[in-house]
Amino acid sequence: MKINKKIKPYIFLIFVIFIYLIFFIFNKSIFFTSLDFLKNTLIKILPAFAFVFVLMFLSNYFIDRKFIIKHFENSGIKKWIFIILGGILSTGPIYIWYPLLKDLRTKGFSNGIIACFLYNRGIKLPFIPIAIYYFGLKYIVILTLLMIIFSIIQGLIINKTLKEN
Repeated sequence: MKINKKIKPYIFLIFVIFIYLIFFIFNKSIFFTSLDFLKNTLIKILPAFAFVFVLMFLSNYFIDRKFIIKHFENSGIKKWIFIILGGILSTGPIYIWYPLLKDLRTKGFSNGIIACFLYNRGIKLPFIPIAIYYFGLKYIVILTLLMIIFSIIQGLIINKTLKEN
């Protein structure tokens, strides 16, 4: 059976709505318990989603290719801070970032800086609210800080290793 391309993305949603309708008809207590759980979950994670949405909107609005290259020309710790923030704020598939990373490499960026950027892409702002919900704020803060610290360590190790070769 071939499914219409317009309907295909909504099949799961339609299936879930159908199940909810069945529970509403045959067992209203499960239906309302589920709705109550949904309401409580949304109340907990909506502020975090709003914060992440604002951050992503501002980063996409103000940060473009020229801004990145201009601010990454700095040396020392400022470059590392910008590369970490760039990795965290970067969105989309990684292959879109390869041309920019190649440009940065031809402008003198080290392999370690690029590795640090790639490492920090593992910190995904859109997933932080749900991760906080499941694992707790303390865990996510510690995990994020450790990822940032180890991205720097990894970058320094790569720089040292590749310079010796």
